[in-house]
Amino acid sequence: MSDNRQHPRNIISQQNKGNYSIARSARLSVAPMMDWTNRHCRYLHRLMSQRALLYTEMITAPALVQGGAVHLLAFNTEEHPVAVQLGGSDPAELAEAARICADHGYDEINLNVGCPSDRVQSGCFGAVLMERPGLVADCVAAMIDAQRVDVTVKCRIGVDEQTPEKVLPDFLTRMRDAGVQRVAIHARKAWLQGLSPKQNRDVPPLDYPLVYHMKEMFPDLHISLNGGVENLDQGLVHLAHVDGVMIGRTAYHSPWDILGRADSRIFGVEDPVQSPQEVALAMLPYIEDHLAEGGRLHQITRHMLGLFAGRPGARGWRRVLSENAHKDGAGTEVIGAALEKVTDAAEAAE
Repeated sequence: MSDNRQHPRNIISQQNKGNYSIARSARLSVAPMMDWTNRHCRYLHRLMSQRALLYTEMITAPALVQGGAVHLLAFNTEEHPVAVQLGGSDPAELAEAARICADHGYDEINLNVGCPSDRVQSGCFGAVLMERPGLVADCVAAMIDAQRVDVTVKCRIGVDEQTPEKVLPDFLTRMRDAGVQRVAIHARKAWLQGLSPKQNRDVPPLDYPLVYHMKEMFPDLHISLNGGVENLDQGLVHLAHVDGVMIGRTAYHSPWDILGRADSRIFGVEDPVQSPQEVALAMLPYIEDHLAEGGRLHQITRHMLGLFAGRPGARGWRRVLSENAHKDGAGTEVIGAALEKVTDAAEAAE
């Protein structure tokens, strides 16, 4: 057990010396997702892939600049390459927020021009900004001028009654002219009127050919495709047409299926771990450090529930964690008990 318990630092340390290309890492990225892609989630994901680009949850520029909430930027150095996503629409405020993020050591600063929630609409950021491309261009130009880190944009193909074939080329032209070199495009419209944020993730039809065409029109831009990608096979199909693939919910709910073989299949290098069991064991030192600092077990294990998705023992694994990790005093023994359910199920299936 002692060897395994030291394993995560060994796994991650090889790529934590700045020896990576952020654009190359963007060949596969895990999308920024509110309430999900926090630092505990990212640490788990980094154990499975040394190369994929990881994103924070969206952090609003006002929270950093006006609220002083720099604690939201905390991350482990092992997470590199890691990008922060900002929300906002005031160029000066975003410039200051970008400078703060750069000072905290992030490898990329991404502007959210894709989130369709009511909250971001009322704050004039997210997908509603697709209707104001000139303002977005001013924002990213200010962010670029304020600091040295790459500034990127995550957008939709359009919103509401816009015609994507018309508005998206204009939007990308403005981003490129403002100095942006990488863009992630969610291949769906956002319907700001009539659909909930949840429906906006599924209901509007995907238009992958349009995103492919944008790469043809803008060969100098690094374009990542986002939306509806459920496995690496699909990702590889898209990579024949675009520079990168960004995967969201599937990477969270079934992280091993996406990240467990990502380094070999997407990046052509050796995978750092060989099984989800190894990942669970590798999390133990990180969990112990978190508990020693006064944290609670469920704050980490909620991100681990899908680790064995689709495999024998997955239900038992989830049940043990869900029923026990929130209890006072819960520690790494809960992980051991959950792993026993996986082992028992695997033996029964042989």
